[in-house]
Amino acid sequence: MAIITISREMGTGAYFVAQELAKKLKYTLVDGPRLADCAGQYGLSVDMMQMVDEKPPSYNTVEDRERAAFLNTIELILLDFAKKGNVILYGRGAQDLLEGCGNLLRLRFVADFEERVERFAEREWIDPDLAQELIRRSDHQRGGFIHFYFDRDWYDPLGYDLTFNTSRLSQGAIVDAVVAAVKDPQLKEAEQWAADLIENAILVKRIQTALLRSEELEYRPFQIEVEDGLVSLSGYISSEREKQAALRVVSAISGVQKVAENLHVVNYKAYKEKC
Repeated sequence: MAIITISREMGTGAYFVAQELAKKLKYTLVDGPRLADCAGQYGLSVDMMQMVDEKPPSYNTVEDRERAAFLNTIELILLDFAKKGNVILYGRGAQDLLEGCGNLLRLRFVADFEERVERFAEREWIDPDLAQELIRRSDHQRGGFIHFYFDRDWYDPLGYDLTFNTSRLSQGAIVDAVVAAVKDPQLKEAEQWAADLIENAILVKRIQTALLRSEELEYRPFQIEVEDGLVSLSGYISSEREKQAALRVVSAISGVQKVAENLHVVNYKAYKEKC
């Protein structure tokens, strides 16, 4: 069946809809607690997960790259769940992470700002002024995460298949609409080739993570493409030694059968000294 992704503004009540959908469809809801339960299996501590979860990454220092690697690990967990099917992926840019999957049903939840503030303040038993500040911060952070990491406008309606205004629609009406949409034959037909796409995405994430964690390399934004175990690696690197190190790292990853490289050695330090 379809993979459901949920993008939400804080205070829309999307989580309660997600829980009801999971119950009605007998889907696995992959949310923060579920990710935390799985984190240890992927070598990720809960503290580090909370530090990087849905936050724009940085690549300036070794510590930044380590955080980016942990963010990749969260995405690997999401992809592994997507591979199993019958899942609801809650937040974390899943609709963009799985871009191109034909069996994806991308949901978006919005609501009037003041109503969101009221709901959140009531739910958390906090002052409305604080709720307003937290919601504005959340919107900014989540929008920044999508823009930085996936180069897309979080508010772009074309990034979603169904958008629900919870100020206007009841939870029951939304659940019924999604259950009907999941049965669309086009989603079913796309399942087989979508599985191959997810497999390739998993291998790309493993490669990216290994390159980020390599102590022999400075971070470079490599372009990585994967098809049937063949990895195409292209981009720029600062020395022949680092180039060979990158190829060793990639070749050692399970699932990689062959590496085709188009890496150009550019000595940035020497260039900088001449300027």
